Amino acid sequence: MQPFSGAKRITLPPSKPDQKLELSLPARRKRAAGAGEGANSPDFITALARGLDVLRCFRHGVAALGNLDLARLTGLPKPTISRITYTLTELGYLRYHPDTGKYSPGYGVLALGFGLLAGLEVRELAKASMTDLARETGGAVALGAFDGDAMTYVEAIHGSSALYLRLPVGYRATLDSAMGRAYLASLPEDESDAVLARLDQAAPAPEAIARARAELAQSGCCCAIGEWQSGINAVAVPFTSITGEGVFVMSCGGPASLLEASHLRDHVAPALLAAVAGLAGTQA
Repeated sequence: MQPFSGAKRITLPPSKPDQKLELSLPARRKRAAGAGEGANSPDFITALARGLDVLRCFRHGVAALGNLDLARLTGLPKPTISRITYTLTELGYLRYHPDTGKYSPGYGVLALGFGLLAGLEVRELAKASMTDLARETGGAVALGAFDGDAMTYVEAIHGSSALYLRLPVGYRATLDSAMGRAYLASLPEDESDAVLARLDQAAPAPEAIARARAELAQSGCCCAIGEWQSGINAVAVPFTSITGEGVFVMSCGGPASLLEASHLRDHVAPALLAAVAGLAGTQA
């Protein structure tokens, strides 16, 4: 049976001679042939993709951007950017600041984000084990998912107020992080190669991915010892959620003074694997 999406109207037998009742039911998907064509598909809406590219420019630590900033970041012509920012502002997804001539995310973006988080079952299931792990290790425990060119945090719990790197939900970690390497190492080689080719110079070094694959095969987890950020050690474990929501990665990290490499591998990694086992429906 094919998946259903969209909506089409059907007419049910009338309950009275002169009365018709219409219900909106899921419509059968009609176009499976175009699957996998990406931007080359006739169903791909370029204008919508450009608008979403503009919204993606507003990342953690970026307060506001002007049209010139957005044109530089997206590679789109400034007149195109001007039309996109006008439209997004009118729809409530951007806010315009007359004093600076720049834009920042609007409340419409917040509503979309919370809509996703509220419906993410694995996030709710993970909170208890993440909290226990953060309390036990004192580190920062994060749950992330792949988002095009980075790993986006869908949950983050910090075990110590002394952590100077406190990354929130919505933070996008590069694929050179422990979380990113673990995700890439979990993919079939042809799929990870395609991701790396698309990232070009922003991709992690091939030897780092090879090492991550070896670590994952041997121990079930991947480590980044001061490689993602100097003085920060982290370990990450990829898993397919028991909820059927796809592949996620859970990580635990912190300053090297708190999580020394040997402690991370010998004590934190086993605890992390045990936490993930319950979410993946596997034996720890």
